[in-house]
Amino acid sequence: MSTFLEQAFLERDAAAARVFYDEWAPTYEAEITALGYAAPARCAAALTEYVTDLDTPILDFGCGTGLAGQAFNEAGFTHIDGVDISPAMLEQSSKKGIYRSLQPIAAGAAPDGKYGIISAVGVISPGAAPGTTIDVLMHALPKGGKLVFSFNDHALADPLQTGRLNEWIDCSAAYVLFAEHGPHLPAQNMNSTVYVVEKY
Repeated sequence: MSTFLEQAFLERDAAAARVFYDEWAPTYEAEITALGYAAPARCAAALTEYVTDLDTPILDFGCGTGLAGQAFNEAGFTHIDGVDISPAMLEQSSKKGIYRSLQPIAAGAAPDGKYGIISAVGVISPGAAPGTTIDVLMHALPKGGKLVFSFNDHALADPLQTGRLNEWIDCSAAYVLFAEHGPHLPAQNMNSTVYVVEKY
């Protein structure tokens, strides 16, 4: 296991997270794809079950090197924008040529613009974005908008991560259209739950 992956799920503040992902950016994609990173394709497949208009713009929040954007593109989605806190990750994702726009975003900031779909694939997890990111993204969605994301095993074990989603569901402000537990990093025996959530 790489030193970066060993440290990925350690708690850190936003400034430290940006530095960590900037340093990891040159080798990130090769490392996690070698471990069978399955969440992007699983999220894209789940989303196509609930979205018929593949021209609906998607915001790939925490786009990293563009693996999720690539999965959405391969699933047929045509308008994909990306934001990330790491400039080095954005530099890597720009090489894919699949994003309409790529922009840096401050940690905890709400995304600009209105999107009918927001994705956060592998983003909300200890060591990365906090559980409160669910609130930021749900508030950014219009009524009827959809959030597709994954909670890996580390996130699922942390009530601070899952609690924010549960509050939206419990107060009937959102509805879970899809939730399926399955492979995340198979070579590390790590799983994740993929969700598609619609805002009421």
